[in-house]
Amino acid sequence: MLKKNRLLRLTIVAIIAPICTLAWFSLMSKAPTNLGVKDGKLAPCPNSPNCVSTQEKDPSQKMEPIPFEGDPATAIAKVKEALTNHPRTKIVEEKEHYLHAECASLIFRFVDDVEVYVDTEAHLIHFRSASRVGRSDMGVNRKRMQGVRAQVMESLAKD
Repeated sequence: MLKKNRLLRLTIVAIIAPICTLAWFSLMSKAPTNLGVKDGKLAPCPNSPNCVSTQEKDPSQKMEPIPFEGDPATAIAKVKEALTNHPRTKIVEEKEHYLHAECASLIFRFVDDVEVYVDTEAHLIHFRSASRVGRSDMGVNRKRMQGVRAQVMESLAKD
């Protein structure tokens, strides 16, 4: 009986400790201080696989920007609409040619920062999506931005 109680306690601790640790990481994560556009560039991705950007050179982190024609305000409005269609996503900063959104994961509420910059001269929509904590995101940032990119391109094509 004593061995069973001890085994049960160890099992509970083995399950609860990692969950509490993950929840603590989620609560303690802060927005990076290097976000925004500087000289027409979004922040570079960290040296980890949990970030994608249209301005990266590394093929594992690189995605293609979204071309657009016409009004840049319409282009960024389409991106905003696509982002806000994602669950647990909120726009936290909005300027004329820039958006910053936070996307939270379902269970632990890990936050990914999504930035969008409309290059009015090149007629390109650049974006960056990066996890705040951890090393791997199991492809979540890339999948999210592939969906946003497809939705925006389809919406722009209709106009």
